[in-house]
Amino acid sequence: MGWFWLLCTINVGAILLPPVPVCTFLAMTRNERYTYILDYFRAQSPVVTTELEFGSAFQLLVATLLSAQCTDKRINQVTPALFKRFPTAEAMAKADVDEVYELVKSVSYPNAKANHLVAMSRKLVDDFKGEMPSTTAELTTLPGVGRKTANVLQAVWFDKPNMAVDTHVYRVSHRMGLVSKKLTRL
Repeated sequence: MGWFWLLCTINVGAILLPPVPVCTFLAMTRNERYTYILDYFRAQSPVVTTELEFGSAFQLLVATLLSAQCTDKRINQVTPALFKRFPTAEAMAKADVDEVYELVKSVSYPNAKANHLVAMSRKLVDDFKGEMPSTTAELTTLPGVGRKTANVLQAVWFDKPNMAVDTHVYRVSHRMGLVSKKLTRL
């Protein structure tokens, strides 16, 4: 009888769940599969956070925006100078896009990201008085902020039970039968 190994790729590497006979795993109800997987991750990784370095909600948002299609390591190399020059939304809102570009040009898609950062900062100042909105609906009104970025802020900064889900999690969760086939992407 073969063994079922769940391989979940996470930023820092791969985590293998304890083996379960294939017939046992397939015979589990969806709730039993959830429980099995969640119990393992709670025991092995009780504190979940990001590898991005930040000192405020604004800095977490900036780092998360920059991290799209780029490594956290690269972002952590870029953000110290960026945060020194623009520590707050108010400071970045006054910036010229070219000035921000010069500080982020080593990340992927620097032109678009520099534009988004300045526009996002201006909207934060104009519409939210410089305060970070706390709902996904409000966060996704900010330029460059999608559902995944909003969920990172919700989970890491606001300590809400949200999960940033990318395509790989979506695909694997469906293959494992954790999600109904009738569910679609948001």
